[in-house]
Amino acid sequence: MLSPKIEYFTPKTIQEACSLALQYKGEAKIIAGGTDLVVEMKRKEVLPKYIINIRGIGLDYITYDDRDGLRIGALATIRSIQVSPLIRERFNILAQAASKLGSGQVRLRATIAGNLVTAATSADTIPALMVLGAKIKIMGADGEKIVPVENFFTGPGQTILKSDEILTEIQVPNLLPRSGGVYIKHTIRKAMDLAIIGVAALVTMDGDAVSDARIALGTAAPTPIRARRAEAILKGNKISDDLLEKASQAALDEASPRDSLRASADYRSKLIKVLVPRAIKQAVEQVKAE
Repeated sequence: MLSPKIEYFTPKTIQEACSLALQYKGEAKIIAGGTDLVVEMKRKEVLPKYIINIRGIGLDYITYDDRDGLRIGALATIRSIQVSPLIRERFNILAQAASKLGSGQVRLRATIAGNLVTAATSADTIPALMVLGAKIKIMGADGEKIVPVENFFTGPGQTILKSDEILTEIQVPNLLPRSGGVYIKHTIRKAMDLAIIGVAALVTMDGDAVSDARIALGTAAPTPIRARRAEAILKGNKISDDLLEKASQAALDEASPRDSLRASADYRSKLIKVLVPRAIKQAVEQVKAE
């Protein structure tokens, strides 16, 4: 139950929500699914004076068209992304990542926006969205802006989002023909655990050679990262064990894994060397199986 000291708002429009966020700047928290915020409040890690519930402003949608690609409203649940026939058919790496987030109960409540704004380096959807070239639409008192997902994070638990701004939509462009993508999450337990390392790989093939490659890592640095030097090593080349070894080493060189209660930096480093080649191979196999 919320403390009686907390004032609770239920705006009906994005503009109203942004206005409230601006009015109570620094003292308000926006809530949708609440899977993270409610826990933080129970632990007294976050004690807002005002809560702005944006559940009623019409941002729960998944749409697609051939020109603009995929559009996901900020309040679409992780479960809806996991089971969407559209996403499973055209952007399956995202459905795959969604299926690995928390428990079934959590996925029913957690929203895609919540997974992004929490800015956890272990967030499962972020590496997949990065390799998909996704962008985020942000609305605020000063208007609208659109930024790439990979430019959204500034540090552990930190984003570019201002206190009077709301993440409203995720935009994913169409994939190029002959593309395949895979998200691999390594955990101690099989269910509900945070990623020790998460690897997303998306490759586009031209014959037997890689014409484009994108690799993103979670829990390998203070924020999720693209492994751009590893991507460059793959582009224009045929997959071989030697090439995969060079790419995995490049990915490790770009990462900065750390020690934590769940795993050592050394263990995370070893996982990167194993999981990057595995994800690339599986993505290539997807293309060949089409």
